[in-house]
Amino acid sequence: MATPKKSRGAGAQSKPGRALGLIVIIMVALVGGMFASGTFTPRLGIDLAGGTSITLEAKNEPGKPNAINKTNMDTAADIINRRVNGMGVSEAEVQTQGKSNIIVNIPRGTNEKQAREQVGTTAQLYFRPVLTMTAGQPAGKGDKSATPSPSASTGGKATDKTTGPDKATDKSTATPTPSATTQGRAVTDSLKADATPSASAKSGDEAKAAPSPSTDPATAALQKKFMQLDCTDKAARTKINEGAKSSDPIIACGQSQGQWQKYILGPSEVGGKDVKKSQATINQQSGQWVVNMEFTGAGSKKFAATTSKLKSQQSPMNQFAIVLDGDVVSAPSVSSTLSQNAEISGSFTQESAQDLANVLSYGALPLTFHEQSVTSVTAALGGEQLDAGLIAGAIGLALVIIYLVVYYRGLSLVALASLLTSGILTYTLMTLLGPAIGFALNLPAVCGAIVAIGITADSFIVYFERIRDEIREGRSVRPAVERAWPRARRTILVSDFVSFLAAAVLYIVTVGKVQGFAFTLGLTTLLDIVVVFLFTKPLMTLLARTKFFTGGHKWSGLDPKRLGVQPPLRRTRRATRPVDPKEA
Repeated sequence: MATPKKSRGAGAQSKPGRALGLIVIIMVALVGGMFASGTFTPRLGIDLAGGTSITLEAKNEPGKPNAINKTNMDTAADIINRRVNGMGVSEAEVQTQGKSNIIVNIPRGTNEKQAREQVGTTAQLYFRPVLTMTAGQPAGKGDKSATPSPSASTGGKATDKTTGPDKATDKSTATPTPSATTQGRAVTDSLKADATPSASAKSGDEAKAAPSPSTDPATAALQKKFMQLDCTDKAARTKINEGAKSSDPIIACGQSQGQWQKYILGPSEVGGKDVKKSQATINQQSGQWVVNMEFTGAGSKKFAATTSKLKSQQSPMNQFAIVLDGDVVSAPSVSSTLSQNAEISGSFTQESAQDLANVLSYGALPLTFHEQSVTSVTAALGGEQLDAGLIAGAIGLALVIIYLVVYYRGLSLVALASLLTSGILTYTLMTLLGPAIGFALNLPAVCGAIVAIGITADSFIVYFERIRDEIREGRSVRPAVERAWPRARRTILVSDFVSFLAAAVLYIVTVGKVQGFAFTLGLTTLLDIVVVFLFTKPLMTLLARTKFFTGGHKWSGLDPKRLGVQPPLRRTRRATRPVDPKEA
């Protein structure tokens, strides 16, 4: 006689310990991650912990007196928001104020210096050919230059992405420069100038290749500014190119390995809007961090034309400078013609590569901005408001617990244990997401976590009511627990899918604090599914084997009498007496 196969329900019923063991392992791993990272509390947003507030003022560019308008301001705010939050889910707030100001709030606990550099570099992005350069003074500790990638300023090469990177070179020392006979022509027509390398007679890092005098008044004035500029003076760097257009040669500074580099740069050949996207990755061959660039259709043609002219020049005129807000972010050399895809390699760290990729991706703004003010702010709501919010959440949780205990009695223990498990998972994940992706917990996110209590409790209630329905139909506890699960599972999944979809849409279409609410709601909704499948259902299966629940104790929450189940009618035999003939 063939042995009947086990049903899926029977298999799941016989091995609930596996699921419980898995969720215990997950919780232990998350708690261990907290100890490993040394982080035991979630990062708080600016409304709870304070931070830095930066006010940016828009300025009209030369020849564009009406550039400051709502469309350009909204576009600029969106780019700045993507640039700052490109460092992670940092909950930074970017919003327009009035007609010409943008307010950026950066919560305490993020890398505020890095974020400020990303915000402060808000001018147009240009690719300019290098005409000449010198090794300048050491960068001072107190200098606040907004050069996000000092290690890559001149320490790399730009190569075609399809051919792989060239070996990084270090140009922080003396660099050959055009000779005196061609220097004047190099300033006015950089891409056509012939160059003969020459070395300076000075020694060490102070070796300089200064441009020789020129009879052209415009060129002579540019050379004079070049010689007089002190790169350590931020005010001087800001004023040196006032009124210059993208078609004019400029003087700029950049940092490389703790040294200032001073440049004369030719007219812009490619603009920031010509960059389609940029990404920091690890080159599989060299194992080093590189920055990959992809240009638009028009941009690739411009870039190909520029690099085809630069590749035949001698150093430093075979370099193009990536200039943002008047500072040289990077100045890689060119050894071949590049087109749509290019790779910048050099002495990058992960942070400097990501910063440069951010600048290239989000650098092109429709307006020019400067920092009007930078202030440190205290918590917008303060500890009192946060305490009030937590008290409100505690009251809500207490009411849910009271309801569960009164209505479900013994089953409430399953619900409370599940809520505790969900709370542990939520807290540990929020704590670990702070250092991992820059997630910051703000007040709307706290509200999302409080709302999640109701969503999680609703899942338990659906399952408990399905079990009760099965018992009302006359089944005992153990089969009722298993038969109720498929129907409850379908309802729970549909409900959680709707909640997660709403959270995802809200996260995509909103910014700032509302994103924190949506992110927390989506996270807790996913955790609800994990807890119900790996903890609530297996725990209910184990408890259904105990006498307390199987016997239908009046405090178990599964008492048949309390649920209105009528005992089955029993048939009894009645004694029959002989029939009297007279009665018949």
